[in-house]
Amino acid sequence: MAHKKAGGSSRNGRDSESKRLGVKVYGGQAINAGGIIVRQRGTRMHAGENVGMGKDHTLFALVDGHVKFATKGADKKHTVIVVPAAA
Repeated sequence: MAHKKAGGSSRNGRDSESKRLGVKVYGGQAINAGGIIVRQRGTRMHAGENVGMGKDHTLFALVDGHVKFATKGADKKHTVIVVPAAA
């Protein structure tokens, strides 16, 4: 009787779940206070006026308004600003 042990399974087939990072609200778009603007790993973009940063570096609006992206300083850091809506 010929016998053969079971073959080993493939070493592939694992991957991490996507983290859905990136810009959620683009320049010129309206946003409400507390709305998420950018989800990121590290400070690829920095918080400007009326923008807060969470402990996971998520940028969010502190006031109702419109999102604006800018570069600031000599090192041209990418900065996110929320221009307040006219009251």
